[in-house]
Amino acid sequence: MFEIDKSSSIPLHEQINNKLRELISKVEYINGKMLPSEMELAKVLGVSRATIRQAISNLVNEGLLERKKGAGTKVATGEIRGVGRKWQSFTQEMKSLGIEVHNFELHLLWEKPPRNIYQFFDISPESKILKMERLRGSKSGPFVYFISYFNPSLQLKGNENFNLPLYTVLKESCGCIAATSQEYIVAINADEKLAKKLEVDINTALLKRTREVYDINKMPIEYNIGYYRSDKFTYTISFE
Repeated sequence: MFEIDKSSSIPLHEQINNKLRELISKVEYINGKMLPSEMELAKVLGVSRATIRQAISNLVNEGLLERKKGAGTKVATGEIRGVGRKWQSFTQEMKSLGIEVHNFELHLLWEKPPRNIYQFFDISPESKILKMERLRGSKSGPFVYFISYFNPSLQLKGNENFNLPLYTVLKESCGCIAATSQEYIVAINADEKLAKKLEVDINTALLKRTREVYDINKMPIEYNIGYYRSDKFTYTISFE
């Protein structure tokens, strides 16, 4: 397979990381061959599983590898799959795929919402509500631009730490527990603004995912619009 130098000043996990980069560039791995398990690599290289796990996690976070529970680790296909089966937050979705989420932009402002949104929250058209824009992705770059509007009943102040997972913030700040969502998915072409934010060409196909989120009492708490790079994100639906 490959060897590492335990006498080197280069950390073991970094050596393994570099060797794995070489390994997964081979045709058989690009075509879907599974990597050896953590236990197998640890035994062959004479290191701990924790060291192997650290090296592999780095490559997963970079989007080069993907891990599936019970299946193993293989070269990433370049797309991220959201599954329409059990409702999850974006952070939960990405965590389940072994992807560390990065915020590239985060903007908060108060404004009068569009008609469909003040109707969704059943509030006055003159109400100013909190709007949040976030550009998010992995270490390799942004792949989704989110716009969220929040029900004024939550009494958010706008100084909450929205770098934390959103529904953790809502639970800790408002005692609000997100429970269900209604989702609508369409294909659109990137305009100038979206193309710039998502680092694609104008008119590139994007996935627009609108999510209406409710708490455990069925009260609408968030209206969210997400614009996803279609070359990085695939939405799959499972029926049981």
